[in-house]
Amino acid sequence: MSDHSYEKLAAAMDALPNGFPRTEERWEIAILKKIASAEEAELAGGLSREWEPAEAIAERSGIPFRDARRMLMRMAKKGLVWINQGEKGFTYRLAAFVVGLYEAQVESMDAELSHLFEHYLAAGGAAGIMKPQPALQRVVPAHGAVKSEWILPYDDVRAILAEAKHYRVQDCICRKQQDLVGTRKCSFPLEVCISFTSADREPRPDDIPREKALAILDECEEAGLVHSVSNVQRGVFYVCNCCGCCCGILRGITEWGIQESVARANYTAVIDSDACVGCGTCAERCQVGAIEEQGGVMRIDAERCIGCGLCVTGCPNDAVRLEPREDARIVPPPVDFAAWERLRLENRGLA
Repeated sequence: MSDHSYEKLAAAMDALPNGFPRTEERWEIAILKKIASAEEAELAGGLSREWEPAEAIAERSGIPFRDARRMLMRMAKKGLVWINQGEKGFTYRLAAFVVGLYEAQVESMDAELSHLFEHYLAAGGAAGIMKPQPALQRVVPAHGAVKSEWILPYDDVRAILAEAKHYRVQDCICRKQQDLVGTRKCSFPLEVCISFTSADREPRPDDIPREKALAILDECEEAGLVHSVSNVQRGVFYVCNCCGCCCGILRGITEWGIQESVARANYTAVIDSDACVGCGTCAERCQVGAIEEQGGVMRIDAERCIGCGLCVTGCPNDAVRLEPREDARIVPPPVDFAAWERLRLENRGLA
């Protein structure tokens, strides 16, 4: 069977701001063939980042409207397309690979797909997706790690959650994938990925109360997990709670040497050498290996620090603090997702 439809889809996904780079071994084609039928790949390959109604997609694709709409809804459940309901009805666009299609496989992920993802990332997929700027995600500091007068509005994760109306939690796709590959190195909890919305809608069976969402944040901070969100100021709708051994984004730093794989919080950790007793708790909690012992006290590698604040909240001697980065090194995230996409396309030479 010809792979034309899958090649078309892979090219369309790589034309999106997030990117879906090709590998010599064609792991990306194997991933798409595992998730989508050839018919679905053909239809999805004709989409872009522009929102379109099913009527326009059907007419361009040369298939009956009802068939196109049925396929689009099925593809939305698979994570191949994104769906939006507005005043004039449903519109659709092609989903990104990360963040998007990969995360949507949390229920369907199996050993085969897990290994395909792992091969793809190691073969250059990680570098192709994570090196372009702005980064896919950004770090927000742990609650209480930054003085209240220093915290920027887009860095206050609890305030962001408090503005939402509905909340859900699901398994971390990265830890699930590592479990299935058989290489998970940590024992961090699985059900920690929080999504939320401010949209007016009816409650759903899998909704959780705001208090539960905030409690999960607290539990993740206590366990030593890094909060990361969309790299935008407005329109954040999820909080990942990440470890450096499973998270595909943080593995950019810990495994593939991509220091810019995540946008750092605009703070950096500082250790008071007089108060530090060299217990090593901060180093154990650091998910990117930015802390090590030197001369009986702990030292921070400021170039590697991502500003998550886990060292601050975990220090038993209050010897660590977060301070704002120098003004010249503070990089505000793009205002919203549309601005992020435009900037990312420019930086990839695709504008």
